[in-house]
Amino acid sequence: MTSLTGRRAIVTGGASGIGLACAETLADAGAHVIIADLDGDAAAAVAARLGGEAWTVDLGDTAALANLSLDVDILVNNAGLQHVRPIEQFEPERFSLLLRVMLEAPFLLIRAALPAMYERGFGRIVNVSSVHGLRASPYKSAYVSAKHGLEGLSKATALEAGRHGVTSNCVNPGYVRTPLVERQIADQAAVHGIPEEDVVERVMLTESAIKQLVEPGEVASLVRWLASDDARMVTGASYTMDGGWSAR
Repeated sequence: MTSLTGRRAIVTGGASGIGLACAETLADAGAHVIIADLDGDAAAAVAARLGGEAWTVDLGDTAALANLSLDVDILVNNAGLQHVRPIEQFEPERFSLLLRVMLEAPFLLIRAALPAMYERGFGRIVNVSSVHGLRASPYKSAYVSAKHGLEGLSKATALEAGRHGVTSNCVNPGYVRTPLVERQIADQAAVHGIPEEDVVERVMLTESAIKQLVEPGEVASLVRWLASDDARMVTGASYTMDGGWSAR
């Protein structure tokens, strides 16, 4: 695949899960990777191993990001969190937090990164969305809302940034084998009234034609391609990796 040598990349939520796989894959392609994560110690450990940098950041504190300036070639908006509740029981502050981390923070990071990308005439923005950016599920109102918003933000960015050599795309996996997915099994079991051991088959994979979880490395391989020169003409797109879920 095309080398990313000489490129600087930021991966949010880069210390674990999909973000870690993306950081490893981009570093393997030659990029200098900045690991942005709430867990500063974990980010530092990953950065040391990959020869990159650590950035301890709370993406829920959007006020602190308002005047940020970023000098990078590749921005991977990956950080996220989940909360499973019926709407009438969904805590308003938790709803707001999910939107801040997964929609407002990506906007602010894109806003911070575009000037330098425009000046160079090159930039790659990859937003790790979800099948829930295209489809809804019950009990995930905040997550679904944030990811649908991220889809719109990505497309608007693509239209504004294209003439400057900057692309913006979404990657839309189904359920990925990560701690984020594992942590919601108990809540899913509770709201659906089923045993925890049945959640993966009866909730997470019920809509998929391929009855397997997505692997983080599979998502990272697509991110790497979208970050490359080969993806020059790909922008404003949403790439599903959901085992056929969104084909329904």
